[in-house]
Amino acid sequence: MIKAIALDDEPIALQVIENYCSQLDSVELEKVFTKPNEALKYLHKFPVDLIFLDIQMPTMTGIEFYKSLDKNVMVIFTTAFSEYAVTGFELNAIDFLLKPFSIERFTQAVHKARDYYQYINQSQNSQQNHMFLRADYQLVKINYADIIYIEGLNDYIKIHLHNHKPIVTRMTMKNILDRLPANQFARVHRSYIVSISLIKSIKNKMLYISTEGSAPIEITIGKSFMDELEKIYKM
Repeated sequence: MIKAIALDDEPIALQVIENYCSQLDSVELEKVFTKPNEALKYLHKFPVDLIFLDIQMPTMTGIEFYKSLDKNVMVIFTTAFSEYAVTGFELNAIDFLLKPFSIERFTQAVHKARDYYQYINQSQNSQQNHMFLRADYQLVKINYADIIYIEGLNDYIKIHLHNHKPIVTRMTMKNILDRLPANQFARVHRSYIVSISLIKSIKNKMLYISTEGSAPIEITIGKSFMDELEKIYKM
């Protein structure tokens, strides 16, 4: 269970968070605070996994509070001002809740924190079947099984998914390749990474991949990647 605190200068807002947390099994709200300095003192003695953090507070903004923390802790920002959303995600926030938010939206944010917590704390030897990336100002969970291929676009990559719209995020091809299971994905071109299991055929330096019921996708094989691809695909 995730250990959490909440900080908001409005007691009514804290009551909402307390009520919502009491209905969820995945988070334990240990304490609530209306003053940032009291919350900081508590965190120095009792570290937590997650903070529900208001942004617009009189003595210290939530942004300033988060930057002052010594430890790497997950944060879900809660605010009535939507213009803070971009800043929040630049600070690697798990989610951004715009007041007033429903129990359904709150639960979605907590489950996202739970999944991310499990992801970063699981054993290195355990089998991972997904990863998390930041795209469109949100933390996105991507199942490896859903990835068809990845396309490099200068400083960005475009992840083409089965039955989902593509995800575009700022990342290099090398960085994304390092995060993928080597036995499931192969780089076949300077601008393409493909799911090995979806390779249907290779002909004349062209590779064809497809999912069930879809037309084959044609991808050029880079000259420098041909030898490695032959080993993987056992041509």
